[in-house]
Amino acid sequence: MLAEAGVRIGSTLDLERTAHEVADIAVDDLADVAAVDILDVIFTAADPALPDTGQGVAFRPLAVAARPPTDAVQAADPVGEVAVYAADRLVTQCVTTGRPVLVPHLSAETLRRLGSRPDSDVLARAGAHSYLAVPLMAHGCVLGALSLLRVHNARPFDQDDRDFATELADRAAICIDNARWYRHERDTALALQRSLLPHQAPDRPGLEVATRYCPADDTSEIGGDWYDVLPLTDGGTALVIGDVMGSGVTAAATMGQLRTATRTLARLDLPPAAVLSGLDRLVEGLESSFATCTYLTCRPASGTCEIATAGHLPPVVIHPDGTAELIAPNPGPPLGIGDTTFTTHRLTLAPDSRLLLYTDGLVETRTDAIDDRLQLLLDILTGPRRSIEDTCDFLLQHLRHPGSRDDVALLLAHVNPRLTSVTMNTDMAQGVSAPSARP
Repeated sequence: MLAEAGVRIGSTLDLERTAHEVADIAVDDLADVAAVDILDVIFTAADPALPDTGQGVAFRPLAVAARPPTDAVQAADPVGEVAVYAADRLVTQCVTTGRPVLVPHLSAETLRRLGSRPDSDVLARAGAHSYLAVPLMAHGCVLGALSLLRVHNARPFDQDDRDFATELADRAAICIDNARWYRHERDTALALQRSLLPHQAPDRPGLEVATRYCPADDTSEIGGDWYDVLPLTDGGTALVIGDVMGSGVTAAATMGQLRTATRTLARLDLPPAAVLSGLDRLVEGLESSFATCTYLTCRPASGTCEIATAGHLPPVVIHPDGTAELIAPNPGPPLGIGDTTFTTHRLTLAPDSRLLLYTDGLVETRTDAIDDRLQLLLDILTGPRRSIEDTCDFLLQHLRHPGSRDDVALLLAHVNPRLTSVTMNTDMAQGVSAPSARP
């Protein structure tokens, strides 16, 4: 059973799934009911201290399993909700002492120490007669407890069961600790990345803009996808999208550096190729970093657009008649390769055209050819128009697979020259002489 536990527990770095794997193993042969309760403090503290033995302890129940079914599970607290257990509860005693609690025969008094009065009555009616709790400890830190009940099995828990459950808990605790550290790093990276992305992409003169960012699922790490919408001194707008290779805090931090550098270079009104050359020198100086990027400038009043790409998937233009095509400029290598030349590609955009920039998480899969996926993207964009916000949601709904292991950023801009005159008239009414005077 321990050998099987080594295979089944910790199959992913998902904390809840790991807890369910532990509970499922425990009810195979050891107990009729198993519950995994994790200290709530481990979700908020990198190095949680042992709870004060004189105070109630906050737990977060993560998994409950029963085999065969029994009404005893009704006494368990709802999975995922924080519950505060009093100091005299048996499970509280288990985590505060860091030692197993074995009660071979449950009396009316000990049943009350398993839960509140209604819960203890439920356990008594269900026939719960023996209890065992073992701490989940990893690297000297108590993470929670594995609680076990016997209901149908008439044999009470004994010392051998305690020793076996302790060894099972020790193995499980390592997997749970890995999962919680993974979640801590992932949450840190996600918070960092979200803080660095624009909270809301602004509409610019002649452009309506919609953006989306979707992190990878819980079983994947946060990447370094980013987007930006930047004003140019002549009233034009730069649209940027990029993807830092790698994941976690390092990728998010690199993304922040690139976004800051891009905003600085945009103020100089450099051609897109020159902006990418500047970013390339920056990334080359970062340790073990590469990134892809598309930098595009748009001036709706004249309909001109300039694009340069560094290893990134091609943008899409959706024409006013509803047809869509890839813009395929000469792609340069990813940023960070060094000693390379980027090329600026120019095109003209008709009024009511749209531009879509996206990262590879939108279209790439492990099983489909990238050309097929890009064609599917074009097919989805072709036809009757939706609003730009609805189009973003529709793309994510139909292209992003459940369980995706990559994050997604996308930026959709609608070219509407009428907005240029509206914005300029508003600026003049407010005493601003030209768009370049805007902050």
